[in-house]
Amino acid sequence: MASPGSDGDLRYANLDERKRKRMISNRESARRSRAKKQNRLDELLGEISNLQNDNNTIMKKIDGATHMFVGAASQNNVLRAQLTELTDRLHSLNSVLHIAQEVSGLTMDIPEIPDMLLEPWKLPYPIQPITASTNNINMF
Repeated sequence: MASPGSDGDLRYANLDERKRKRMISNRESARRSRAKKQNRLDELLGEISNLQNDNNTIMKKIDGATHMFVGAASQNNVLRAQLTELTDRLHSLNSVLHIAQEVSGLTMDIPEIPDMLLEPWKLPYPIQPITASTNNINMF
């Protein structure tokens, strides 16, 4: 027959063994959890890097488009100023021709100034829309 003390020791040994196995299991679970968190963090950092690169690319495209717009707007202003100057010259030349016609008594064919020169916003042809091709734009 076994002594009462040795039976208690065996019970504590089993209890200690279960505790030790649980600790090992908990440690392994914690290690897997930390590895999973690290992998997720690495994925997110990679995604951040990709998004920042995409954002930089888009910002460069926006800067390029803005630069082109400013250039076109500037050129448009120059052309409008030239249109105004040439229209004024045409008015002056027509006035000179009218005076010459009155003084000389000769009949001259003096063309009228077309309305499109006086009101360039009323163009005689429809404005063509500017379309962008998706083939040339790589967003991502």
